[in-house]
Amino acid sequence: MAGRVMLELKSVERHFVQGSKRLSILSGTDFSLHRGEMVALVAPSGAGKSTLLHLAGLLERPDAGEVVLDGRACGRLSDDERTAIRRNDIGFVYQFHHLLPEFTAVENIMMPQLIRGLKHAEAEARAMQLLDYMRISKRAQHRPSELSGGEQQRVAIARAVANAPLVLLADEPTGNLDPVTAGYVFEAMEALVRQSGLAALIATHNHALAERMDRRVTLQDGLVAAL
Repeated sequence: MAGRVMLELKSVERHFVQGSKRLSILSGTDFSLHRGEMVALVAPSGAGKSTLLHLAGLLERPDAGEVVLDGRACGRLSDDERTAIRRNDIGFVYQFHHLLPEFTAVENIMMPQLIRGLKHAEAEARAMQLLDYMRISKRAQHRPSELSGGEQQRVAIARAVANAPLVLLADEPTGNLDPVTAGYVFEAMEALVRQSGLAALIATHNHALAERMDRRVTLQDGLVAAL
């Protein structure tokens, strides 16, 4: 049985103007993501995957419709309110890890917690717990340049969930990795989602990984459709 709805897009529209033409990316789409659920977003480049993730993550505002996070409508919130929600309730993982190069793995995971206001000792303990869960605690004191691609991405995933968000949004999180490493990273991410009850929406071109998720959806004519 599905958990409660953590993320909902209601009749969401997003348009862009190019010269004299209006390009419709999303055309009144609906989508729901439940607690503890992993959903694969599989669609060709240019279909609007990143736009959908940006809207779901409150990085962009829809031109019409509403984005609802854990029952809270976010469309009319102020920029400061949306920033606070992104910081506390939404985790982001991208194709490139975006780790801060001058900080160690554990410090990278501590950073969002310290920004939120946690004490240093608490943030460090949580970061080490996550590194252990991702099976890379031995690399805690290494900087990103000293980590492999798979290790970098596992640190990025740990950082994304450091503040115990409600929703995890990932845009091609294994896109830069070889198939074997991608499998390891996905397994770590899946275990984390299952253990924490996160709701996860993961855009991927990797059909083998998509098959392992609870549902697969795509974008067709500006609408989310089941696969």
